[in-house]
Amino acid sequence: MKYQNELEKIAKKMVHKGKGILAADESTGTIGKRLEQIELESTFNTRLEYRELLFTTKNLNNYISGIILYDETINQVLSNGKNIPDFLVDFDIIPGIKVDTGAKNFALHQNEKITEGLDGLRERLIKYKSIGAGFAKWRAVITIGEDIPSEACIYSNAHALARYSALCQENGIVPIVEPEVLMTGTHSIEKCYNITKLSQEVVFDELNKQNVLLSGIVLKPSMVISGDDCAEKSDHNAVAEMTVECLKETVPASVPGCAFLSGGQSDIDATIHLNLMNKQNANLPWNLTFSYGRALQHPTLMTWNGQKENKEAAQDILYKRAEANGNASMGLYKSLMD
Repeated sequence: MKYQNELEKIAKKMVHKGKGILAADESTGTIGKRLEQIELESTFNTRLEYRELLFTTKNLNNYISGIILYDETINQVLSNGKNIPDFLVDFDIIPGIKVDTGAKNFALHQNEKITEGLDGLRERLIKYKSIGAGFAKWRAVITIGEDIPSEACIYSNAHALARYSALCQENGIVPIVEPEVLMTGTHSIEKCYNITKLSQEVVFDELNKQNVLLSGIVLKPSMVISGDDCAEKSDHNAVAEMTVECLKETVPASVPGCAFLSGGQSDIDATIHLNLMNKQNANLPWNLTFSYGRALQHPTLMTWNGQKENKEAAQDILYKRAEANGNASMGLYKSLMD
């Protein structure tokens, strides 16, 4: 493969022990909702101001290896005159880019989603590569409910993930492969385990069919956890144990790492789960780290509150959350850190 060495080098750096990925790839609509929480109007400038706060946090690269950007963001210029990808590279952080166009209603399959964005993807990847993107992200969505997920939903999303991954690697970009099993629902942790296991099995089967280099990807799985409306909530140890068991059953050793999404968990729960996985499991074939959005950003956003005088305090919160999760990726997190 043309870019094999480059892909493997970037993928390993993304999941380097003690570091994880900051997901800052919210669409314009989603970040608008976030800014509404602090009663701040979402404009080109306010979105840039908030993201500049995140990216310029002092020493953030101690615990963050990469940042996932949105199309608007990767083309923006910071107040210091540097475009964002160049600034991040100089900061020893790999710029990444969300390339799917969203999870849409899956035709003839009620309450299920299919992720779109393959049309024109090769050309978009060429452009993103030219402005500094080292990796990309594509999120598939699997919903657990009555009689779902269907086989068609699991297989169609896995096929799209594999095609996206092949296009990324063709252009020297590491694909983050994200088959998210949603936490929304009344399902048990056992049900989540079964669906997550099947989804990941199918994803790797499709990746192999498309000749995707597994040593040049990063898996972004959801944790095995009971639904948010389940009467019997899973405890921290159960989540950690069943998530690792599911990975052992499905993820080839050639994959360099798994960077978990937080998927609706609280900031602290997401950190505790990651810590337990690493603390209780030595010599796993892949590094286990984080690729969190809300779990890193929410306390930062609330502290900032759109006020310039709160910028330093907000950056301090972001640094501490990144530090806590960086330590959790080595099994060294202690709750007193919070």
